[in-house]
Amino acid sequence: MKEINLSEINGIKIGNAQNIKGATGCTVILCENGGTAGVDVRGGAPASRETELLKSENTVDKVHGIILSGGSAYGLDAAAGVMQYLEEKEKGFSVKTGVVPIVCGASLFDLIVGDSKCRPDKKMGYEACLNSEKNEIKEGNIGAGTGASVGKIRGVERAMKGGLGIYAVQLGELKVGAIVAVNALGDIIDIDTNEIIAGLLNEEKNCLASTEEEIYSQYENVSKNIFNGNTTIGCIVTNAKLTKSQMNKLASISHNGYAKAISPVHTTVDGDTIFTITTDEIEVMPDAVGILATKVMSKAINRAVLNAESSYNLKSAKEMRKKLK
Repeated sequence: MKEINLSEINGIKIGNAQNIKGATGCTVILCENGGTAGVDVRGGAPASRETELLKSENTVDKVHGIILSGGSAYGLDAAAGVMQYLEEKEKGFSVKTGVVPIVCGASLFDLIVGDSKCRPDKKMGYEACLNSEKNEIKEGNIGAGTGASVGKIRGVERAMKGGLGIYAVQLGELKVGAIVAVNALGDIIDIDTNEIIAGLLNEEKNCLASTEEEIYSQYENVSKNIFNGNTTIGCIVTNAKLTKSQMNKLASISHNGYAKAISPVHTTVDGDTIFTITTDEIEVMPDAVGILATKVMSKAINRAVLNAESSYNLKSAKEMRKKLK
């Protein structure tokens, strides 16, 4: 097995667009010729688009784009830009009047970080598609990760910087990659050492605390509102030949990657969502894809915070590591 660039999965393009001042952005995964897709929503507070059509029993079995965005539910507007881009290329589900591009999406809540009136829209979604033509793979403070933060149980004041993470591997001819925007209520765990690498800061903001322990200390406070803008959204990309039902199962299995790298995860105030999409090229054992998907997703989550830079008064994992040396 070897590490590869996500762009090495043929037929897939990744693009980002963002508003740095507004602290928000979007990331698009394009499969212009259509790819079999699935989804699994585990969090209790999702903002999503076109997830119903991905149910195994429903008609459409090919997706042409998936968009991850900031802006909470407002950010779902960015999908309109993806549809415009694909329609211009005559890519989509064929109907009598032309094509209808099938674009799924999910949004994270970053309105508390920058300008809450600045949100991903149709123009930004279209720009992300144009940027996908450059074939550049970037991580950290970009796209849907621009305004992402983690460890928000005590508010954004004691949170740290989240971001966009990408990781992909190849085993023989099989390729599996993950792209994820990390904006969790919980802390981010190093999958190799099991140590917290980003999340809740202590009161002095000079070292890491524990979101899990903080929640335990407040377990009797039933009236506490811990909604501070959360949700981790991601996508598994592969070239494995799998059915729509198997792609939905793959999305479910991939949440194990969230569980390995985020603690706590899938809370009532996170909208944790994972899409899956494949170019349908290589016949393989589905469970092998699932194991690899868990691996690349957990690694991508780690990379999201490790590649983030301090910004918007949020300290990064890089900054905290320097201080603790």
